[in-house]
Amino acid sequence: MHCRRSRRARAAFVRVALAASCAIALPALAATPIKVTSKAATDGPIHYTVKVTSKQFGNASETRTLRSGDTDDFTWRTTPPGGAVPAPEGCPDLATLPLDANGAMVRQTQVRLTPVVDEHGTANVQLNFRAQTPHGTRSVTSSGKTLTCPDVKSYSQIVHFSMPTNGTPKMITLSDGTQLTISAQR
Repeated sequence: MHCRRSRRARAAFVRVALAASCAIALPALAATPIKVTSKAATDGPIHYTVKVTSKQFGNASETRTLRSGDTDDFTWRTTPPGGAVPAPEGCPDLATLPLDANGAMVRQTQVRLTPVVDEHGTANVQLNFRAQTPHGTRSVTSSGKTLTCPDVKSYSQIVHFSMPTNGTPKMITLSDGTQLTISAQR
């Protein structure tokens, strides 16, 4: 009887060992090989740095990661020289003005960046620039009342250009003199 149990125990052990070795060996045989390349895919992700230099709208800079075909909005709000300008209820286009927590107008710069990267790694970019800033105040009559509202100066422009994605910066000068420096780095 003792001999019979040992044969069964050995047979069970062999089955368990065989199953375990198959479980370990099969995934290793089924795994696809890893292909290492030194070139990144052309569609990203790519780090885009946008710098704005403007006498009227201020200076700002930020880096974001985008893939080819993505759109991202860079938005900066800063206090204009002389401080924010109060914007009371009833001022025209109040809902579209960039306001601080106290309801006073500040300056705002927005850049919408849409890059599409071709097979050679060149980014073809559409850039929408839009900015608003208060330049003092003006009197406005609303519902029979005279209000002192921000005198709003705004500017917008759309630019199309191509640039490399190797970190070399591209400088764009808008028609109002605002300078944009854009760089793209994998």
